[in-house]
Amino acid sequence: MSQIFPLNALSIGQASRPRKRPHFLARRRYQLIGGWLAAVVVPTILNPAFNPLTPQIGGVELTAAGIFMAVTVGAFLFWRIAAFPGASPLTLVLPAFTASYVAVVAVFFFGRLDYSRAQFLISYLAAIGWFGMVGALQPRLRRARLLLVPFGHANNLLSRTEADWVIGETSKDIPADVNGVVADLAADLPLGWDRLLAQASLEGLPVYHWKQVAESLSGMVDIERLSENNLGSLLPSSIYFKFKATLDIVAALLALPAVLIILAAAAAAILITDGGPVLFPQVRMGFGGRTFVMWKLRTMRSDAETTGGAYTVDNDPRIIKVGRFLRRYRLDELPQIFNILRGEMSWIGPRPESVQLAKWYEDEVPFYSYRHIVRPGITGWAQVHQGNVAEVRAAHDKLRYDFYYIKYFSPWLDAIVAARTVRTVLTGFGSR
Repeated sequence: MSQIFPLNALSIGQASRPRKRPHFLARRRYQLIGGWLAAVVVPTILNPAFNPLTPQIGGVELTAAGIFMAVTVGAFLFWRIAAFPGASPLTLVLPAFTASYVAVVAVFFFGRLDYSRAQFLISYLAAIGWFGMVGALQPRLRRARLLLVPFGHANNLLSRTEADWVIGETSKDIPADVNGVVADLAADLPLGWDRLLAQASLEGLPVYHWKQVAESLSGMVDIERLSENNLGSLLPSSIYFKFKATLDIVAALLALPAVLIILAAAAAAILITDGGPVLFPQVRMGFGGRTFVMWKLRTMRSDAETTGGAYTVDNDPRIIKVGRFLRRYRLDELPQIFNILRGEMSWIGPRPESVQLAKWYEDEVPFYSYRHIVRPGITGWAQVHQGNVAEVRAAHDKLRYDFYYIKYFSPWLDAIVAARTVRTVLTGFGSR
């Protein structure tokens, strides 16, 4: 499985000359120590039943041990997810620590172990507060400052504003305030610059290939330069692939009763306001390049396909009145829960394209068919970044996001998509 390139978590080795040291809160060891103090030690001391003079291990001490595990695991999840581009650390604190605390409480509950609910609750709030503060400070404390070797394709990175760039002017000097070096390692560098890269490594500075940095900052894979050598890194984890397929179906079965109620209300609204069919079927290209029928709630006039273009635009006159509400909150996608139950789709993955558009892409974009190596999803990495697209260039960028998702296919990336999908639904981001 491909490893995420954690540019927002640069680690600096033992340098041979003094360099600017990062703020102590930018270091994970201090973040974790602070988390233990705030969420383990303080709630334990505040528990009236806690008596440090009593050697007996009771509910207070067992709860403290469970909280220690919850904080440690939650911190790991927080760091792992926050390494992805576009992931707001502050918004990822809640799902990371909710997952770890729920898991630990479940072990105590089903294991019939003695524990303190109040101690767990205070600890949970303290962990959210501490790591929420850390997450809010991360963009300022851990912002990368990188030395750019200005040859080959490396100069393409200067348009990215997510990092501070120091353009190399001489091969004999490495500024003391940088925490990494970026170069086009496939280019023929002028005499002396190879020695600079070697010197950077000796000083403990990481040396990155420009393409890695571009992917890390943009969350997209450069499909124009995708080669046969890249395809191996695009193979998704077989273990997680199988686990995710099972999890998709279990989640769909659990959500089905609530979804059916929403679908019934939406169907009644469509019939009352516009009449006609409630569902809108479309043939899409799916997993393994096989076609399937994808269902949506109808949000446009029945003659929409013959009276307008292939893309939906802002304030599209073909959208019916209730359709705007359904599209804004993505309720029109809910019938695809049946596609998930049939094994044709996933909750999270690249959106399935129409057969016509997919065939056009196959003719225009090398390796496009590789996009079908994972199941398409109701929501995806491209959707939480772009929303619905309405032009060819945006569709091209969407494909670059899709290839990034496939390359870094993992539960961590799915966790980010799930968290950002909630925000997308609540705000109506990208709806048309």
